[in-house]
Amino acid sequence: MNRRTVLALAVGAALLIPGCTGTGGSTQGADAEAPTDPSKVSGTITVLTVRTDLVQDGTMKRYAAAFNKTYPKVKVEFQALTNYEAEVKIRMNTKNYGDVLLIPAVIPKSEYPKFFASLGTAAERGKKYRFTDFTTVDGKVYGQSPIGVMPGFLYNKKVWREAGVTEWPTTPAEFLGALKAIKAKTDAIPYYTNFAAGWTLSGWTAVNGFVHCDPEATTKLAESNPWAKDADLRVGDQLLYDIVKQGLAEKDPTTTNWEESKPRMAKGEIATQWLGTWAIVQFQDAAKKAGADPDDIGFMPFPARTDGRFCSTIGPDYNQGINIHSKNKPAARAWIDWFTDKSGYVEDNLAISPLKNAPLPDVLKPYEDAGVKLIEVDDAVGAKVKQIDNASEVGIYKPDYRQDLVDLARGARKGSLEDFFAELGRKWTETQKTAGS
Repeated sequence: MNRRTVLALAVGAALLIPGCTGTGGSTQGADAEAPTDPSKVSGTITVLTVRTDLVQDGTMKRYAAAFNKTYPKVKVEFQALTNYEAEVKIRMNTKNYGDVLLIPAVIPKSEYPKFFASLGTAAERGKKYRFTDFTTVDGKVYGQSPIGVMPGFLYNKKVWREAGVTEWPTTPAEFLGALKAIKAKTDAIPYYTNFAAGWTLSGWTAVNGFVHCDPEATTKLAESNPWAKDADLRVGDQLLYDIVKQGLAEKDPTTTNWEESKPRMAKGEIATQWLGTWAIVQFQDAAKKAGADPDDIGFMPFPARTDGRFCSTIGPDYNQGINIHSKNKPAARAWIDWFTDKSGYVEDNLAISPLKNAPLPDVLKPYEDAGVKLIEVDDAVGAKVKQIDNASEVGIYKPDYRQDLVDLARGARKGSLEDFFAELGRKWTETQKTAGS
């Protein structure tokens, strides 16, 4: 499993699947305190991961070897799971779900204390780390993401220059104009939906917060109609629809191929995709393998500005947590702290550090130069939004409704866009009335 799967599952954290009751019981509320003397930390820990690629190529072993220079008495073993969510969900009905694991999306936040040991208080950890509210329950933090991610458009800078577009579009209309110029002046596909992969379309929900630079965007999902005029999701979905409707995407979305899109974009056959910062290193690697210039891979924010500035949301990737039943909590805590603070995993993935005082990666220097404002969207009511999403059967974290949107735009589905948005809004707002009751 590669990085795109990590994003798909992180963005798709919506399926609050019943039946995962666990065996927390008497251990609920346990803490995993940070060890103060590395020489006294010992034991074997099992770390569950989605990164099958990094386990197979030996990268995780190299991280473990570096960790052992500080914690020589700890043995780190890795289990990479291809179907991570499904497999871990089953394991969590027992006590045997590793010592360190990526917190599954299927676990409601309210149940974190049943399954995971606390890493400390939100007040304490919030001084040093970003994203702590995503795993905070009753003032305690139960997970920590080793990297931050930022959604946006990956694009081939060379293709965009050849089309005569050298500045980031500031509105959806300007963005569509840029894609039209690419279609007219180059041989590249202006925009690639990666429709067949599915998760690439659910990623458009990450537009939420961008359009109006709103840290309370998730709260508004819980309280208002996401497809009302000028609402963030409406603006994003309208742009996706217009791209396809105006013939600026691939001819047959059902034949798209995620893995093939990397070298194709690197070589300039594809101009643009909505993905995230996590994908940059993958596309640059594809460029190197294809004999193309990795520096041609650029990254830009959604085409909207607030008070004259672009805005971008940042959030956590999967959060690492400690099994509340682990017999080696000090060693598990040592791994999480070291991996987050000192492993170099952030730099290796050209990612955003969860450390508040860390600079942005060099690849995002254009964001700094442009004065892009970075915001963290408050996730306090994130669980309620997921509840609404599931009960309404809209699926903002699933690919289906945007696949329907693309089909509508290309004429493979009957109906009007206004009716489509109206039905989504009706389902959503009617479900809001009973959510949490």
